[in-house]
Amino acid sequence: MRKQKRYGEEFKKKLVSLYHSGKTQAGLCREYGVSESSMARWIKQYSTIQTDSGEVLTARQVSELKKRNAQLEEENLILKKAIAIFTPHSGND
Repeated sequence: MRKQKRYGEEFKKKLVSLYHSGKTQAGLCREYGVSESSMARWIKQYSTIQTDSGEVLTARQVSELKKRNAQLEEENLILKKAIAIFTPHSGND
């Protein structure tokens, strides 16, 4: 049975930073002895996105925001339907 290696968060962030500075994913995996699937997951997890307002978000934060936005849109739709059901209509329609 193979023992799985554990890597610290700083190590992961360092490799992602090196990846964004132009090193290849395959090269980093070879150099540091990391699996390509782990490296791909770390890139997804620790890469950042800068918003128009200058705020820096991780991919994980963007994913959470997308989920929250979808939830709010669904709640908004439910409320609109409830208003349509409970608002009395005039007989002139």
